[in-house]
Amino acid sequence: MSAELDLSTPEIPEPTLLESILRYGLFLGAIFQLICILAVIFPSSKGHEQEEAESTDVKAAEQIKKPKGPTPQPRQKPKKESKKKR
Repeated sequence: MSAELDLSTPEIPEPTLLESILRYGLFLGAIFQLICILAVIFPSSKGHEQEEAESTDVKAAEQIKKPKGPTPQPRQKPKKESKKKR
């Protein structure tokens, strides 16, 4: 029972260039996904408030303009009904 135990560290080959690129690409993808999830959970209110302010300014400017009177509507011709051929 005098077996020798090999307690040395196992040899691990160096990662190749492709493995390194994949590894860092996965890290970048995970970080991007976390940023997107956080953006959905905590939306920035600055952009939304500015859009609302611009739309209310445009509506206010349209209400200030005086109406020029009734606009003439084009006459509509009645559509001819075509009979289906059987």
